[in-house]
Amino acid sequence: MKLSISEKAVDLYKTEMGLQAGDSLRLYVRVGGCGSGGFSVGVTKDQPSSTSYVTKVNDINFFVVEEDFWYLNGMTIDFDEDLNYLTFKNPNIQDTENPNS
Repeated sequence: MKLSISEKAVDLYKTEMGLQAGDSLRLYVRVGGCGSGGFSVGVTKDQPSSTSYVTKVNDINFFVVEEDFWYLNGMTIDFDEDLNYLTFKNPNIQDTENPNS
């Protein structure tokens, strides 16, 4: 399992979620709403289990549970300042919104 999160993306999470050093965020596969059929990355404050993949960036722990490895393995999360938008790229998945297409 490999996951990369830029410092700019972490800074956005810290600001938007009021995070403090040592906080943990779970990243998970989120199925889109009615009619979209797509996937995205969800995020919630939580604590990792012993089998979670954990990466620490700027004193924040980001983790993924095993059932979500298939989507998040290889992903890079960044923040595009020009667009004011988080970006999610995974070279293992051509279309991250519709990974089975």
